[in-house]
Amino acid sequence: MKKILLLLSALTLAIGLAACSSNDDAKTEKKEEPKEAASPKVDVKKELVKFYMDLGNKINAKDADLNAYVAKATKEDAKPEELPTAEDRAKASESAAAVDAELNSIQVPSELKDQKADLEAAVKDYAASYQAMADELKKDAPALDAADETFAQAEEKLGKVFETAKLLPPSLGKQVN
Repeated sequence: MKKILLLLSALTLAIGLAACSSNDDAKTEKKEEPKEAASPKVDVKKELVKFYMDLGNKINAKDADLNAYVAKATKEDAKPEELPTAEDRAKASESAAAVDAELNSIQVPSELKDQKADLEAAVKDYAASYQAMADELKKDAPALDAADETFAQAEEKLGKVFETAKLLPPSLGKQVN
């Protein structure tokens, strides 16, 4: 008799566990279905960083002669033969114009549609900065202060977009120089 009661208890326990287990599976499946049906969520932070890195890489691909000119022109205690030549200035101007053209062709990714207007404004200022450099470098005594101010405005605009996404504002100037 004890064996029969023990068997019945074990059977009841097994049926009870099986019933609870299948009930939990059904609830889990129902909870997972809406997640699969919803569109994938965009990681805005990741997309912003990707956009920023791409922006810097595109500038760096075109600004080697400009950076070489600036390095020579700003070198302290430079000897006369170390100062930039008219040829260096012409190459720097072409380099700045190439960066301007590259920046004008940049498209903000669709994943950043909420930040698109602000990002386009920043890129427009960056492009204007490089165009101002290109124009100024065509002169015998170029002054790049106005171009630097426009670049700083672009940095500020880009920084605000990053801060809105709870990211630290980047410095494109450090990445491209």
